[in-house]
Amino acid sequence: MDAIEVRPGLRMLRFPVGAAYLWRDGDELTLIDTGTADCAARIEGVLDGELRRIVLTHWHEDHTGSAAALAARHGAEVLAHRSDAPVIQGEVAGPPPVLEAFEVPIRASLPPLPPAPPCRVDREVEDGDVLEFGGGAVVVAVPGHTDGSIALHLPGPGVLFTGDAVANVGRTMLGVFNTDRVRAVASLRRLAELDVDTAVFGHGDPIVHGAATALRGAAAAATSPSDSV
Repeated sequence: MDAIEVRPGLRMLRFPVGAAYLWRDGDELTLIDTGTADCAARIEGVLDGELRRIVLTHWHEDHTGSAAALAARHGAEVLAHRSDAPVIQGEVAGPPPVLEAFEVPIRASLPPLPPAPPCRVDREVEDGDVLEFGGGAVVVAVPGHTDGSIALHLPGPGVLFTGDAVANVGRTMLGVFNTDRVRAVASLRRLAELDVDTAVFGHGDPIVHGAATALRGAAAAATSPSDSV
């Protein structure tokens, strides 16, 4: 795992698959996503404050894998959207993605991920909720990748955590492996309307400055079946 300072108070934890993020407010830490099920010890190695909360952007194994272990060891509050909470808690199975033709070989080439142990969700969030970090982190519902995908917008510092609604691998683009492309494109277009300077992604490099321009470009390039209706 690589720990990278994106900007003061924000670190990226880059794993072999995907990334998580640590936000600092004084001595309090908020962890956004947790990597796969084998990442807990590596995350703990960079904790230099009290882990107060874990926010999960969606239920996929590369985001929720270490949530249960970290929450149990540190007593952190776990937050997720109400639509993905039953999957995270192990009550139901999550639906598979509906793959675009170009995604089929990409998906086939990926190694299997370890399953995520069920994790309690202490607080189910909704669009527009404001969380107690970063001067007020606004929950932005971005369904399409999963039903309960969320982004987090910090208006004060101008930071956006996109989860997998957007990727930045080579270029800024709609995230792949979505359950509903129409909703995913609409979610990307919504994020492109936000006033942000820094954007960080579930997959790909952070954009430290000028993220709004990159998001608008990605939204303009994304196509949806509904566009032709």
